Amino acid sequence: MALYTIADLHLSATSDHPMDVFGSRWQHYMQKIEKNWRAVITPEDTVVLPGDISWAMTLKEALADFQLLHSLPGKKLIGKGNHDFWWETAAKQQRFFDEHGFDSFSLLYNNAYVVEDFIVCGTRGWFLEKTQQVTVGEVDYAKIVNRELLRLKLSLNAAKALKESHPEKEILVFLHFPPLWGDFICAEFLDTIQSFGVKRCFFGHIHGSYNAPPKQIYGDLSLHLISSDYLNFIPFRIHQIAEL
Repeated sequence: MALYTIADLHLSATSDHPMDVFGSRWQHYMQKIEKNWRAVITPEDTVVLPGDISWAMTLKEALADFQLLHSLPGKKLIGKGNHDFWWETAAKQQRFFDEHGFDSFSLLYNNAYVVEDFIVCGTRGWFLEKTQQVTVGEVDYAKIVNRELLRLKLSLNAAKALKESHPEKEILVFLHFPPLWGDFICAEFLDTIQSFGVKRCFFGHIHGSYNAPPKQIYGDLSLHLISSDYLNFIPFRIHQIAEL
């Protein structure tokens, strides 16, 4: 029983979104995902998927992608990414999962879970600068950042409550957007995460940066890039700090 993570699966069973525009590593990526997943994940393991799960625009269109994901071993904790346009309310998504027997999925959204030696929490996040986020139309950036910061705090507070009965377990934060990348620093997110005593944060969204360091440091916090192409489509196992 182990905890893994991988972001940005970008599954596309029924939609035409070629990912090889991001480089040759993306060629036949869905076959790579399935092969590597089955090679390392067991039914007893849990995999955190911090966003950009499927290119589908609706839950109905995403059915084939979720069927594939459900067929893979392990429990899956699903977070939201900027391309997850299929995302509905938590209640609608749970009904969709129940209707199709997708009992391997749980949403990581305003909540937290105890998984093995860890407490898992997180949210989508957001880039603060317009130059770093391509959007359609005008976007109220301050409103989005405040909303995502509120969701992060809800999730961290849920993790804190779980830690009261599991003091030995480490709280881990999973985001879709990086709170730190190059010269970009989202101090609001980073300071909030550290205020809860969190030591490790995992994020995706970044593609094609294969020479990037496996982690960055901000104060007492280490930040780890776990985009699928960066990991060469192999789920990343999270060990206890004492095991590192």
